[in-house]
Amino acid sequence: MGRDLELRAATPEDLEWIHELRHRVYAQELGQHAPDPTGSLRDGLDGENVYLVAARGTARIGFVSLTPPWVGRYALEKYLTRDELPLLTEDDLFEIRILTVEPRWRSTAAAPLLMYAALRWIAARGGRRVAAMGRTELLDMYLAVGLRPVGHTVRSGALTFEVLSADVSELTKVTMDRYRTTLARLGSEVDWRLDAAFAPRPDGCEHGGASFSAIGADFRSLHRRQQVVAADVLDAWFPPAPGVRAALTEDPAWAARTSPPTGAEGLLAEIATARALPAKTLAVGAGSSDLIFRAFGQWLTPQSRVLLADPGYGEYAHVTERVIGCRVDRFRLRRDDGWRIDPARLSAAVEHGRYDLVVVVNPNNPTGRHMPAAELRSVIAAAPARTRWWIDEAYLGYVDLTESLADLAATDPRVAVCTSLSKMYGLSGLRAAYMVAEPTTAAQLRRWTPPWPVSLPAQLAAVAALRDPAYYSDCWLRTHALRGQLAADLAGLDETVVVEEAVANFLTVTLPAGGPSAAQLVNECRRHDVYLRDLSPLSSQYQGRTVRIAVKDTTENARIVAACRAALDTLRPRPASLVSTGESAPAAGSAR
Repeated sequence: MGRDLELRAATPEDLEWIHELRHRVYAQELGQHAPDPTGSLRDGLDGENVYLVAARGTARIGFVSLTPPWVGRYALEKYLTRDELPLLTEDDLFEIRILTVEPRWRSTAAAPLLMYAALRWIAARGGRRVAAMGRTELLDMYLAVGLRPVGHTVRSGALTFEVLSADVSELTKVTMDRYRTTLARLGSEVDWRLDAAFAPRPDGCEHGGASFSAIGADFRSLHRRQQVVAADVLDAWFPPAPGVRAALTEDPAWAARTSPPTGAEGLLAEIATARALPAKTLAVGAGSSDLIFRAFGQWLTPQSRVLLADPGYGEYAHVTERVIGCRVDRFRLRRDDGWRIDPARLSAAVEHGRYDLVVVVNPNNPTGRHMPAAELRSVIAAAPARTRWWIDEAYLGYVDLTESLADLAATDPRVAVCTSLSKMYGLSGLRAAYMVAEPTTAAQLRRWTPPWPVSLPAQLAAVAALRDPAYYSDCWLRTHALRGQLAADLAGLDETVVVEEAVANFLTVTLPAGGPSAAQLVNECRRHDVYLRDLSPLSSQYQGRTVRIAVKDTTENARIVAACRAALDTLRPRPASLVSTGESAPAAGSAR
């Protein structure tokens, strides 16, 4: 269709045309609704729906409508109750509606591209499931993109619709498997103005942040590291302890060319001493992700059922859902509850004994909330014997190391504790972590650990770090002061911005409904070489409006504040979008 085909979020100026086109198509052409003397067709969701528009120059070509879960109601409820269609009670359900194209453009790629835009928009807002009403005479088109009937047919005026649904991940997979070549071609021809990437990542998960792309993953422009503020990853703002730096610089040539102790025996002994744990309860890995992949790969199968917190660290959903294929349920944390894990509600969620594994990140990432150890111990003690617990304590140093459940994990076969040495000890680039479990479980994981799991530089650094607890305690304490000042400075930018500080080395900023999206703020800040993390893909509860910001030193925190100020100043003057959450949409269109 040419480079000038534009896909974007609707603006207020598009509304009149949208209502007029709806009337022409659904009242006059198809007879779904009675003609209106005004020549305009509206409904009760118009003020809350999200519209995506395809245009060519000044000519508007078509649109698709989306109803996000935070609206609290769906158009489908005009035909079916939630008891009749339990799908409508799901927390992450997005409804795709009214895919409509001007008659002269119906033989072009406009409709498929609007459907694809809808899929990308939903995925970028943490959507996990979509619902749609597809005209029965067009059912084959909907089936081809991965939508499936749910067993309900509804009648509206002269039209009959099939109720359809699908998982967002499945729709994405079907779309990329079947239309990858076409999409690659269209991607170079379309003016994509949505705030989500045109194509998903190959593995569907954003590991780490995007800031290294600005430095250069080929390492040819490492000088850029001094210019980029990498606040999208949670690396420590402080350098490793002096002993760590000495260990790495004393003889770097020897450390680079020499094979490390095969089983990291010295590191295991140091961890055992520092944490007062038997060495036989420990297993080490090249970062917590290494341990997650190895342990979960041994413990879980596609038949396993897993409970994850939502919002929660995305690597767990990636490994359990996409790598292993487990059935995953979400334990919904609530903004109104301050994102805290309510022990009574968690106990009720696991008491039936159906879960093979429950994952608790404590303090949680990205909410930054900590569940007191006593509360978590009580929940685990009351839980069914068959349920295994994985406790991720990557950020516990920012709270109190005495809050660790490592002693419980060392004796209870149901519990494993994973601790990264990266984030708390300034060793992210070296990759070192350990797991604590009762001896039999730990030995099983060690058997599935290849030789030399942690490099020699990483072993040297981790041992030296564990030998200097005073240095790190001081750094963790200073982090709280830096975070408090950063939170105050960000809150002072705009009274409509909500800053949530929490307990670890990061905070979150939520933009007001009806304003710029989190993705737009992130993109604008990148113009200033400041990288923030858009949390929207992690959970629909963020409504496309929340970013996470890592705490940095005083100078870099000032740059973060300045970039956010400039970004908000740039974004404010734009006309308020009808799409309060931004720009990217799911693919699986419906015509309703």
